Amino acid sequence: MSSNILVVGSINMDLITVLARFPKVGETLLGETFTTALGGKGSNQAVAAARLGAQVAMIGAVGDDANGDVALKILQQEGVNCSGIAVKTGMSTGIASITVAEGDNHIIVVSGANFALNPADIAAHEALFAAADVVLCQLEIPMDCVLLAAQLAKQHGATFVLNPAPAQALSAELLALVDVMTPNHTELKQAFTLAEAASDADIAAILPAHMQLVMTAGANGASHYSAAGKRHWPAFKVEVVDTTGAGDTFNAGLAVYWAQGLDVAIQHAQAAAALAVQKLGAQTAMPTAAAVGTFIQQQAQ
Repeated sequence: MSSNILVVGSINMDLITVLARFPKVGETLLGETFTTALGGKGSNQAVAAARLGAQVAMIGAVGDDANGDVALKILQQEGVNCSGIAVKTGMSTGIASITVAEGDNHIIVVSGANFALNPADIAAHEALFAAADVVLCQLEIPMDCVLLAAQLAKQHGATFVLNPAPAQALSAELLALVDVMTPNHTELKQAFTLAEAASDADIAAILPAHMQLVMTAGANGASHYSAAGKRHWPAFKVEVVDTTGAGDTFNAGLAVYWAQGLDVAIQHAQAAAALAVQKLGAQTAMPTAAAVGTFIQQQAQ
């Protein structure tokens, strides 16, 4: 496999607290463990794609602080081309405070240097778009950067995959440039301003003719919507330890295997995510291509 993936997105340092249950408002609980790790949706997706065997480059921003130094070092160790990552003077690198309990997570993000990224930073690395098969983007950076990334992907013939998280309404200008969108139900409603009880028919009615939609639903699997209709893939049944980064792993898998067809891409994306949720942490839990292949073979037995 020789997929060339360009990730345009966020880079954070994750501050992870694990405890038995989530506290109620005003309640203080004792945690079980505390760790730090590289995170951010962009960084997570870049690392996951690299581990799945793709050639990966990233455009993003870190601060000129210790967290930024660590972030760049880890990405380089993972084999990610960091030439597109800007170091913002006087800025702090983004952080995410993550609380893990009851098999789920709560996350608070402080964007820092991620929101100092600007269109000039994107335009300066047009060569990375020219080399990419797939450009993968999220919404933890300024929207004008997302839009320019989509425009450059289109200009250079790359597939533009948008993971529309955090959830927000999207402009018609951006939607016109998205080849593949990967929302969960909440993100889908926000992106298209849909009602809570939107049906499959409602989704089909608002979906642009050029766009393919892969809606993720965790343990309930994934559904693909296009002009040809809807298909559903059930999730693999595994014991969930921590869902942090599972969606990012799914997005990376979808991008890496996209050229091999929809069935292969979704199967491998779901397998990668299933492996990721069985371990604690985001990037620490992301599997290799070999591990995904072995898992798929085992599930077929």
